[in-house]
Amino acid sequence: MNHSKINALSLIVGIAFLQSVVAQEGWDTEPSLVNITDNVFRTVHRPAAANSVVIATDEGLVVVDGTCRGRGDPAWLKEELARRFDVPVKYVILSHDHEDHICDLQVFDDTAVTISHARTREHILRENRNTSIPDIVFHQDQMEFFLGGKQFILYYFGHTHSDNLIQIHIPDEGVLIAPDLSRSGKSLVLPDFRDADVNNMIDTLEKLSKLNDVDIVIPGHRGTTTQDRFMDYQKYVIALRDRVLEQMVNGATVEEILETVTMEDFSDYGNIDLWLRSNIISMWDNMYRYREPNVNSDAAGDYQSSYPIGYPIGGYQSGNQ
Repeated sequence: MNHSKINALSLIVGIAFLQSVVAQEGWDTEPSLVNITDNVFRTVHRPAAANSVVIATDEGLVVVDGTCRGRGDPAWLKEELARRFDVPVKYVILSHDHEDHICDLQVFDDTAVTISHARTREHILRENRNTSIPDIVFHQDQMEFFLGGKQFILYYFGHTHSDNLIQIHIPDEGVLIAPDLSRSGKSLVLPDFRDADVNNMIDTLEKLSKLNDVDIVIPGHRGTTTQDRFMDYQKYVIALRDRVLEQMVNGATVEEILETVTMEDFSDYGNIDLWLRSNIISMWDNMYRYREPNVNSDAAGDYQSSYPIGYPIGGYQSGNQ
């Protein structure tokens, strides 16, 4: 078989494989707004895209987050809400500044007030995020407001997945919206710990698992889950932290840690193969900033040479992304 035929066959096989993946993942499905409770809805479209959540009241709608990854983006959502409800969007809540969770939400600026933590606004302005600039911010650990008789509680537990992440609780509905601290199904591994405070994240996961008036947890990605998943994720984070730290104390380089910390006992976490490399490198980076080795100890090593080849300080390269 000549090279042109081989290339043509490879192209056909590749296209067929891609089409099968698209069909399996549901990437071609039309976006929809599905009920979580009678008054809480979640956008469903491209799997793993960030969730957008809508809370309906007689006095108006509250939108939490939005994504541009897929057809269920804020522009589509605005049209869908206008079609389905007779009240406008009164509030938009930004869970944190990561753009895949909040992009294009400025489409609601004509009717809505945007709320976030104060640090979220700082990040949005600095990075010129494609989203609505918050009108109202809070600095403390909690903010409350009411709309249509419903109570909305915004929790800030300090620096966790990022230094500005909040959780949104609607006690009357028994719903907690917990972006990027909870995952559904077996997808229990997040991409990395790039801007995380790992130790406070571990403490916060336990607090969230014990929060009252929570029947349903809506993660930042995929379908609904329960508070038990907070502890499942905590178990993984603790194990990864302790194993990486132990190797560092023993003088292992990050390349050696990538070989030895396999996390095989968490192989049932469905997306671990996708993110394990970036998880290890970013956890190593967190622990690098967390500890100071003994100056004269072999375990201290050469800091510059301990970074992996091609690894920019403060960045995370993963061949699996």
